[in-house]
Amino acid sequence: MRNEQGTKTKHDNASADRTAAYVARCAQLAMLLEVSAHPKPGNVDRDHDYENTTFEHFLTSSVAVYPIFEKAAEEEHGIGQYVHKSVLESMAWQKGGNTHFGAFLLLFPLAMAAGKLIRNSRELTPENITEEAFNIVKETDVEDAVQIYLSFGPAGVKVRKVDEFDLSNTKAIIDIKNKCTTLYHLMEISSSYDLIAREWTSGFRSCAQCSGILTKEMDVDATLIHTGNSRINQVIVYAFVKMLAMNMDTFIETKFDMQIAEEVSSRARRIITNLEHSGYNMEDVLLDIYNFDEELLTRNINPGSTADIIIGGLFISLLGGMRF
Repeated sequence: MRNEQGTKTKHDNASADRTAAYVARCAQLAMLLEVSAHPKPGNVDRDHDYENTTFEHFLTSSVAVYPIFEKAAEEEHGIGQYVHKSVLESMAWQKGGNTHFGAFLLLFPLAMAAGKLIRNSRELTPENITEEAFNIVKETDVEDAVQIYLSFGPAGVKVRKVDEFDLSNTKAIIDIKNKCTTLYHLMEISSSYDLIAREWTSGFRSCAQCSGILTKEMDVDATLIHTGNSRINQVIVYAFVKMLAMNMDTFIETKFDMQIAEEVSSRARRIITNLEHSGYNMEDVLLDIYNFDEELLTRNINPGSTADIIIGGLFISLLGGMRF
């Protein structure tokens, strides 16, 4: 609704504020639900901390970045600056190091896509969200790439050594500028060995797949037979193990090697197979999942990229109206 001068009225501004707030709440809740789920093999949750990074650090980070998501939901460009701002804001509020860098790379294009869909009165389906997010990431520019490279240091992100645009090379940002390399192009280069980059170049396929699992299993006619009081917790755990079974975690591969990453995914596949044979009764595999969790924690193996995919999937499902 516009006045005769063509400027936005207070009604329009209020509507935009509600849109941005809704998207930001869904993003924040997705991060909170993921870290709260347990047993989530190898990762921080409400029962397990790492030596220097705790459950509370993840909670703090999730709360700290809310205003940035609210702002980003009103935009369609500037992913790099929003990720950078979120990294700095997260680090300003907690001392546990990198908590959500990979998640930020997924959430900001999805948040921008959701905001645009709402403004255009389009339905928040996984297909619409991921299609729009894919369009948005393909429009990223050189400045987005620079902002992401500037974020790696403050976030303390573990990365593999590469021949081109290596983070250990102080000339990397100069090379990005000289070669006019966009953030999307950097993701194309990294997609063969990085799960988050692969999401960008595949149209957020795994996030959409994860959302489908979550939404289906939260339905009254779900396949999964859960026990205990919290269905959402067990559904997230199931989705985590399922996604880990389907895709090697590239964070594990970067930190250790491909053999260990495949070993972890193979273990997850065995749990999913046992679950299928039990008629999808979670009670029958919970002990296996707890043991898997303890083993990975003991070996300091954390499937961090899979956790980021879960956050992306939760975000899409929450945007679409999944409640619990």
